[in-house]
Amino acid sequence: MRIAMIGGGYVGLVSGACFAEFGTDVAIVEQDPHKLDALLNGRIPIYEPGLDAIVSKNTETGRLTFGNDLAAAIANADAVFIAVGTPTRRGDGHADLSYVYAATREIAKAAKNSLLIVTKSTVPVGTGRQVAQILKDERPDIEFSVASNPEFLREGSAIDDFMRPDRVIIGIDNTSPEQADRATEIMRELYRPLYLIEAPIVFTDLETAELTKYAANAFLAMKVTFINEMADLCEKVGANIHDVAKGMGLDRRINRRFLHAGPGYGGSCFPKDTRALTAIAQDAGMRSRLVETTIEINEARKSQMAERIIAAAGGSVHSKKIGVLGLTFKPDTDDMREAASLPILTRLCDEGAHIQAFDPEGMDAARPLLPEVIDYRQDALSAAEDVDILVILTEWNAFRAIDPKRLRETMRGDIIIDLRNIWKPESFRAAGFKYSSIGRP
Repeated sequence: MRIAMIGGGYVGLVSGACFAEFGTDVAIVEQDPHKLDALLNGRIPIYEPGLDAIVSKNTETGRLTFGNDLAAAIANADAVFIAVGTPTRRGDGHADLSYVYAATREIAKAAKNSLLIVTKSTVPVGTGRQVAQILKDERPDIEFSVASNPEFLREGSAIDDFMRPDRVIIGIDNTSPEQADRATEIMRELYRPLYLIEAPIVFTDLETAELTKYAANAFLAMKVTFINEMADLCEKVGANIHDVAKGMGLDRRINRRFLHAGPGYGGSCFPKDTRALTAIAQDAGMRSRLVETTIEINEARKSQMAERIIAAAGGSVHSKKIGVLGLTFKPDTDDMREAASLPILTRLCDEGAHIQAFDPEGMDAARPLLPEVIDYRQDALSAAEDVDILVILTEWNAFRAIDPKRLRETMRGDIIIDLRNIWKPESFRAAGFKYSSIGRP
C-alpha cells in the first residue's frame, strides 16, 4: 500500500509518519522550501513528543519520503490525502478552503489513473462534494473516489492519539457504488493495524464525517468554557473548582477530561473550528447559539485574566516587573496559535509592565507574535528573578517541581497568580506568597 500526503504541516507530518509506522509507503509533498529543507535534513519543524523518532526510523527504512514533486508522489499511490491548512477566513468565520481546492486541482491535473482522494484537513460540510466536482470537471476521463477522514490529534499526544485512537471516522462518497467499495477497501487496509487492537472505526457518508469533527471540537470547547464559568462561581461562593471538577468527572456520562479551569482555550483547532461551525449553521439557515456564546465567553475570559493580574498589582502594572511561566496554548507543544498569552501579555505591556518570560518550547514561535520589549529567559527561575509578580500561563510539568522557598528567594515581590492551578496554595502561602489561582480558596 502506498499513499501520498499533500502537506507536511502538523496533521500531514504526524499522520504520514504514523501511517509509515503501520507499514505503508508514504510520500509527503511539501511546497514550503524552509519546511522541506528541514525535513530532508532530518529536522522536525514542529515540536511533538516522539515524532522525531518515528520520522527518523521510517525515513531510514525508506517508507517515509519528502519532496515537492506532486506528480511523482501520486504516480503509484493508492490514495492521496489532502492535509493542507484551513485557516479562518477573514471577516466571516468560514474556513478558508483555497488550499484544499488548489491541491485538488493539482492532483487532478497530475493523475494518470483512478485514485482515492481523502480530505484529512478539517473541512466544512459539503467540501467533499465540492472536491468530487472539481475532480470531475478537471479530469472527466478518470473516475476518482472521494473520502473524508478527519483527524482527532491532540498536540502533545498526537502519536498516541493516532496509534491508539478513541475512534476513526471515515466518510465515503457513495455516489458510485463501485468507487465507494474500492474506497472502503483501501481505507480498511490502511487502518488494518487498528482493527487488530479493536479500535472503533466508523464508516459513514461524507457530510456526517465532516460535521462530526466540528461537533466534537465545539463540544469540548463548550466543556472547557463551562468549567471556567464554574470556577468563577466557585470564587464567588467559596467552593473549590478542583473538587467540583473531580465530582463531575467521576460521572461516566461526563468524564474528567477537559475539566481543567484556566485562562481560556486556544490552539489550532478549538477557536477556528467553533467559528467555522457557527458559519456552517448560518449557511444552513440556523444559529448555533451555544457555540456562539462559547466563543464570546472564551474571548472575554482572556481579557478578564489580564484584568485579574492588574488588580493583583494594586490596580496598575506600570513599571512593575512581571515574570511569566509558559507561553504556548498548552504544554508539550510549541504552538502559539490563539494562545492566552498573546492578548494577556500584550495588554500588560501596553499598560507599562516589564515582562520576562520563559517557555520550554514556545519562545521562538512567540517572539514575532508578542511585543518586542518582552525579555525571554533561559529557565523558569531566571524568569522569576527580581519580579514583583509571577504569572503561570501554561502548565508545563517542569514548573510543577519548582521549590516555593527557592522561588521566594528569587523573586522581589510576593504575588503569584497561577492561572493553571498547578501548585498547592497552602505550600506557597506557607513560603510567604500571596498566592491566587482559578476557582480555589
